[in-house]
Amino acid sequence: MKWAYCTNGFGDHRLTEALEVLAELGYAGAAITLDRGHLDPYSPGLAAEVSRIAGLLDRLGLSAVVETGGRYTLDPWRKHHPTLISDGAERRSAFLTTAMRIAADLGAPVVHLWSGARPDGVTEQEAYARLAGRCERLLDEADQTGVTLGFEPEPGMLVQDLDGFERLRALLGAHPRFGLTFDVGHAHCVERDDVAACARRALPYTVHVQIEDMRRGVHEHLEFGEGEIDFPRVLAELRGYSGLVAVELARHGHAAPQVARRSIDFLRRAHESGGARVAGAGGPAGGG
Repeated sequence: MKWAYCTNGFGDHRLTEALEVLAELGYAGAAITLDRGHLDPYSPGLAAEVSRIAGLLDRLGLSAVVETGGRYTLDPWRKHHPTLISDGAERRSAFLTTAMRIAADLGAPVVHLWSGARPDGVTEQEAYARLAGRCERLLDEADQTGVTLGFEPEPGMLVQDLDGFERLRALLGAHPRFGLTFDVGHAHCVERDDVAACARRALPYTVHVQIEDMRRGVHEHLEFGEGEIDFPRVLAELRGYSGLVAVELARHGHAAPQVARRSIDFLRRAHESGGARVAGAGGPAGGG
């Protein structure tokens, strides 16, 4: 497995420092969240900073994906606003277009995105139609830049589960550049099925993985071992996936290096255990 860490969990570090820490801890990559502190998409010096970070990633031997979940990146008053289905959706589209261009310059193959909550007074059908229309235009840019969109179902949003993702994917004609960001904790939180079964179902679409512990029905990102998820089983189901598996603990920045160290140690042990279970069942051990 290619372990990575979301840089939103290093909010008290400079991005260069965060990347250096992750490389030293043995991570293979970083999920870089575009925000005021890390690759500010509205900085006048953005192009030079992207070039500098691309060079650092190369020197450190780190892969990257670009994430777009900054809370107040577009609006200092309203978290995650605007969305692709709210008023001001064109601002979100422009931001995601910038994110795709940054990803291309970084050599990052995936840009992560999500739907947002359904606005008051908008039917579910209308909201899906709006979202599909916006995503269609973004996919035109994805084709031009050569990146893939990794759409994340998020608890409480219009698209919060695999059913919703598959509905949206069908509206987009199963476009080859429209993939899934599979968040392990979210699946445990909201899906009907066991999270390992969800991982198996998601695998054909998955282009990016986020991982953390969680309790069923409670959307709170927890350190590994503090929730309910059987990680060896989940990782065994993901053994055919070749992208980054990124720890997402955005609220743990006060102890980021220590949390990142504990996280990679836990995941390595869980992966080995999952591989042993698969081998014991007569299948191949998980690789990577």
